[in-house]
Amino acid sequence: MTTTLNEPFARKMRMRRLHHHDDDRLLVVPLDHSITDGPIAGPRGLDDLVGELAANRVDAVVLHKGNLRTIDPDRFTRTSLVVHLSASTAHAPDPNAKYLVAGVEEALRLGADAVSVHVNLGSVEEAGQIADMAAVADACDRWNVPLLAMIYPRGPKIVNPRDPALVAHAASLAVDLGADIVKTVYAGTIEEMSDIVRGCPLPILAVGGPKVDDAEELLSYVDEVMASGVAGLAVGRNVFQAPDPGSLARRISARVHRKPESRPLPHQVAAGVGR
Repeated sequence: MTTTLNEPFARKMRMRRLHHHDDDRLLVVPLDHSITDGPIAGPRGLDDLVGELAANRVDAVVLHKGNLRTIDPDRFTRTSLVVHLSASTAHAPDPNAKYLVAGVEEALRLGADAVSVHVNLGSVEEAGQIADMAAVADACDRWNVPLLAMIYPRGPKIVNPRDPALVAHAASLAVDLGADIVKTVYAGTIEEMSDIVRGCPLPILAVGGPKVDDAEELLSYVDEVMASGVAGLAVGRNVFQAPDPGSLARRISARVHRKPESRPLPHQVAAGVGR
């Protein structure tokens, strides 16, 4: 992932920390669904899940601040930490209305390598979300922290969230507000998404899509998305709800990073290491 020569050293350093397996591509596993939907790790616990992902070539995980108290810091020697600053629950009158629950300075105190903010383009509460992201971007500039903007076309006027024009608008919104990376939906075809990638100066991470039970179907989707030229993928529930999240993460990582699959040793999984 390219950085400019005049970019502040600390921000450049943190951006590079996100890349554990190559310089240009990223595999991120968002684990911020717990505020929206409730517990996601089950009896195994979040610490074991993060350790397994770290051992299986996941570049970064996205977490809310409170969950960090339950996770061994050693997990983050082989994966990076993105602290998510936005939230809403599925039970709210408008679940699309995201709001800030943490700040950049707080995330830095917790050891974050980057922060993320969620904006639903087309939400009834869009104005507040854009204002929140602008304020976070300003704080990121002051503290030299990379900002991952999660921007999705989602609201009462959105008929087709994968409309290429809407996806391009989501990406340009991230550029205009000062993000470093944008996570958004896949436009639907390689050609359409390639046009969006070429027109966006920021690295684009495509979302993992709706939950699928067939791993081969998911991997086919990964291959298609990566062929469009995106900088990587952010795959949440399709990984952490899989029967074997580590194994599936490693197979996805092999495609994202163009490296052969190999299983870590059991002691490496336990330690959260093992490239």
